[in-house]
Amino acid sequence: MLEDHILWWRSKRGSRRAFDLIYQKYVDTMLTVALHLLGNAGDAEDVVQEVFTALVESPETLELRGSLRGFLAVCVANKSRDMLRRRKLALTGRDDTTPADSDEPLELVIRNEQILRLREALRRLPYEQQEVIALHIHAGLTFRALARALQVPLGTVQSRYRYGLNSLRMELERED
Repeated sequence: MLEDHILWWRSKRGSRRAFDLIYQKYVDTMLTVALHLLGNAGDAEDVVQEVFTALVESPETLELRGSLRGFLAVCVANKSRDMLRRRKLALTGRDDTTPADSDEPLELVIRNEQILRLREALRRLPYEQQEVIALHIHAGLTFRALARALQVPLGTVQSRYRYGLNSLRMELERED
């Protein structure tokens, strides 16, 4: 965490190398969060690009409190929410990625079907529940960090997570 604060400080003072290191360290995690929230790889890439562009263009307006990963993840979640509001997206559930750890075609088909079912079930959750699940699982934020970042009580974050997981469980069981 100290390393991140030093990188942040150097980046705010114009160090291209520090920014590059921040980007390399966190771009994959941020893409995962955005993809989870938006369900579309192109939109996820756009949101992540917007967040990192803001870091370069106006670093003086951004204040880091807590972890850099958490800060970036919340920025990605906020930009994702803005995009959904602006475009009122009708998310498709199309999965452009194929798991590469298996050579068995049947296993690939089953995994892809499971991923699609999970994504569709996630999209039916209220956005606040999707957001908490994505930031907790994909960005690794604790519930306390989420509560601070989202400016809601800890209990609210925990409830959103619990209700979201329960809804997912019931939805997936109903489909079986």
